[in-house]
Amino acid sequence: MTSRAAADATPAAPRADRPSEHRPVPPGEVQAEPDATGSFTPTLYDVSRDLRRDVAAVELPLDLEGRDDAEASRLRLLDQLDQHLLPRLRELSAPAVVVVAGSTGAGKSTLYNSVLRREVSPAGVLRPTTREPVYAHHPLDADVVPDAPVTRISRVVPHDEVPRGVALLDAPDLDSLEDANRATAKQLLEGADLWLFVTTAARYGDALPWQTLELATERGASVAMVLNRVPRDSLATIRADLLQRLRDHGMANTPLFVVPDLGPHEGLLDDEVVAPVRRWLRLLAGPERSRSVILRTLQGSLDALPGWVSRVEDAVEHQVEAAAAIRRRLDAATPALEDAARARVRSGATVGGGVSGAWAQLTHARTDNVRVKSGVARSSKRAGRKRDDALGVVLDALTGSVREVLVATAADAERTVRDLLTGPDAPSGGRAVAVGLADTVHEDRRTDAARTQVDAWAERGTTAAQALPGDRAAAARTAFGTRGLAALLLLSAAGLDDADRVLARVVGPDVEEPVAALRSDLADRSAATAGDVAHAVTDSLRGGPYDEAAPAALRLRRAEIARLTRHARVARAASRTEEAR
Repeated sequence: MTSRAAADATPAAPRADRPSEHRPVPPGEVQAEPDATGSFTPTLYDVSRDLRRDVAAVELPLDLEGRDDAEASRLRLLDQLDQHLLPRLRELSAPAVVVVAGSTGAGKSTLYNSVLRREVSPAGVLRPTTREPVYAHHPLDADVVPDAPVTRISRVVPHDEVPRGVALLDAPDLDSLEDANRATAKQLLEGADLWLFVTTAARYGDALPWQTLELATERGASVAMVLNRVPRDSLATIRADLLQRLRDHGMANTPLFVVPDLGPHEGLLDDEVVAPVRRWLRLLAGPERSRSVILRTLQGSLDALPGWVSRVEDAVEHQVEAAAAIRRRLDAATPALEDAARARVRSGATVGGGVSGAWAQLTHARTDNVRVKSGVARSSKRAGRKRDDALGVVLDALTGSVREVLVATAADAERTVRDLLTGPDAPSGGRAVAVGLADTVHEDRRTDAARTQVDAWAERGTTAAQALPGDRAAAARTAFGTRGLAALLLLSAAGLDDADRVLARVVGPDVEEPVAALRSDLADRSAATAGDVAHAVTDSLRGGPYDEAAPAALRLRRAEIARLTRHARVARAASRTEEAR
């Protein structure tokens, strides 16, 4: 087997010990082409490998129009790269893989065994018969049978009836009742160099054969067809109809083999019935002809790649554009969210209910309990400690109330953002973002964020109480304690009028600036709480699949593939011209 390292270094050369057959090729059958192995450089393998990495990394999280089709294209592209292109580019000397495929009961396994003159793959009336794929190759090709996806999932069998340079692969039914069989059949077809599709006179008009053949044409695979069990009295009519269908599907040059209906029988078909198929397989054999099939399908797959990549690239660009549109919509709505949040705290929403009740229960923080002489509070430290403790209870009620208001502000902002993403004029992809909104701004996160904001605001109140200048402020700290004075500042900033009156009496005008700063700070924190909801969503729509540079890697790989395949075609044309001379 050719090693991967060797294949990376240089394209595999044809084996010198293989017999070369120079026979005339019947019209309509696969034509042999010159060996153009050298056209497919190691660079092409490297670029295809890079393309596979970039395609695998693509994410299409927004549910945009055409997203599902683009995702199907992406997965199909990965299948092409994994099952056929990369293994074939890595092991050009491996036999040409001919996959025998078809629908249930088409007689694939019987035809397969008859071509090999021995029952290698189980055949019978029970369905499904082919559960394990069988990969048959000539014994002398054993050293070039690759370690590839098609061989890893198949039973590999050496067999003298398989022509040199060809591997014959019996696949499960394409329409098997078992999901695993259908998936395996699809995987094997993706890994094939040539599809030998088997259908019957009764079922050749079904949708499945033509859907399958369209997939083959789309990826540039070489195809041949076997029409099985054709009644002799209508053979000419059915054959003509099928040939016309092939022409209508752009497959006029597809080799067609007709097997007449032999009635009930068991075992292998007569040699004369399968002789055309066996002869055609021999025509594919030999280093030149089998390599020609390999390169033609490889070239077809490479030619199809830019179109597939372009579809995925377009889908990525749509994701980027949609994410940018959602971000713009949220950015435009954020100022209104922030203004509403500021207005909420400035209206005194944080000092209602529990805070007012806690203040009403105070006995030691009332103005009549603090003597003021010449504008200076007169109090013992012991009385100050009692007021500090009492005001601490009110401060706890205040911080709890502010925390609840901030959590409610975040919840309201979330509802507004959700309505914006899912409403009648919602931007494309908005609903997909709204689905993840609960995770982006989870209730626990809202609560933690609110607690952090309140703790920082309360700390700033303590700092302001400590920093108040002058004798009056110093006396107020003695009369109420630092925490008590901070509580009065914070209560005043939150909108409690009683706290305003106490501060005006014991501190005077020096308190107005720090209270205004604390009031503004609380409004800003409330606005940030609302804004953070929108920002969390916009931040989730940056980078990764929404990065403006996301399509660039695919665009680069597409250009490289197109350039290298053009170069390969030029090289093949030059080779043919040189031979003609």
